[in-house]
Amino acid sequence: MTKQELRKAALKARTALSEEQVADLSVEIANKLLRLPIWSYKVYHLFMSIAHQKEVQTDLIITLLQAKDKVIVVPKMQPKGALKHYLLEDETRFEVHRFGVPEPIDAEEIDATEIDVVFVPLLCFDADGNRLGYGKGYYDQFLAQTKPGALFIGLSLLDKTETALEPEAHDVRLHYAITPSTVYHFNS
Repeated sequence: MTKQELRKAALKARTALSEEQVADLSVEIANKLLRLPIWSYKVYHLFMSIAHQKEVQTDLIITLLQAKDKVIVVPKMQPKGALKHYLLEDETRFEVHRFGVPEPIDAEEIDATEIDVVFVPLLCFDADGNRLGYGKGYYDQFLAQTKPGALFIGLSLLDKTETALEPEAHDVRLHYAITPSTVYHFNS
């Protein structure tokens, strides 16, 4: 399968899930995160879910991070596939971007080099930790800007694809991928 065919198949599989299934599967993913050896870090970057795309619901993960007194950073899309990163605080307000992404407004900007752990949205991933997103390149640019030793954790409602994803030069592999049924650890 080509990357475009894999994107289409993953989107179709996610679209087939009910809202209740997405919510239940998202809880399973959040529970699995508790088992990872990632809780000694300080600054965590988390995407805000696109509801109509039936992405992993990240509100429970935000609650987990807040309960552990972690610094939470959320993205805002910029032109040319770039992301800026903003501190999530109780008073942070959001507006919905044209792609349906909730984005912070009037928040404190945080440099990518300050982030320890990145939860990565994805459509699918393979057995080697290669990931496939929507194809816009936002996370490719961002992950390359993080500090050495930052951890990249993909969150997926779907299990890994059996099709090997051929990485391109700019692609950054995951350290972990979490699905409702499995925690995958990749040697990176």
